[in-house]
Amino acid sequence: MRLNEDPAAFEAFYRRHVDAVMKFVVRRVSDPHLAADLTADIFLAALDSAHTYVPGRGSEIAWLYGVARNVVSAQHRRAAREARATGRLAGRRLMDDDDLARMEERIDAERQMRSALEAMRGLPEGERAVLELVAIDQLTVAEAAAALGVRQVTARVRLHRARRALEHVASPPPVYVEGQA
Repeated sequence: MRLNEDPAAFEAFYRRHVDAVMKFVVRRVSDPHLAADLTADIFLAALDSAHTYVPGRGSEIAWLYGVARNVVSAQHRRAAREARATGRLAGRRLMDDDDLARMEERIDAERQMRSALEAMRGLPEGERAVLELVAIDQLTVAEAAAALGVRQVTARVRLHRARRALEHVASPPPVYVEGQA
């Protein structure tokens, strides 16, 4: 079939079968807008798969009903998926403005944490180990020193150096724009 190559042939095909396809669709769906959309989708699908029709192996309308059945079935599956998704959400509280604000705060906090962790990776091993134990694992300097097998003074010095190295992450230097105070 040359439907996708010849606009006149497609128009004739459409006019011959549009009423039959519309009847096929309205027997299967109750919404008139959906029926009109599906009818249009069926003819678009027919254009896309016109190369699969073999004259002599059945009538045009039988082939077109096969295309229509596939399009309508796909719509029913899509509607069922949407109904299941809606059912899963039913009764659940959706996000309000306060929830969105808290989510933005969390994202900002995580962004700062990712920056700090990235900066920590650049520290020497000894400094990073003390900082992780004190800042992340909440150990005291004495406990961190014991865990690392170093003297408490050494742990304090390493922690001080690590904090100094990371100061720019917590408070980046101000950006000055020419002409502003």
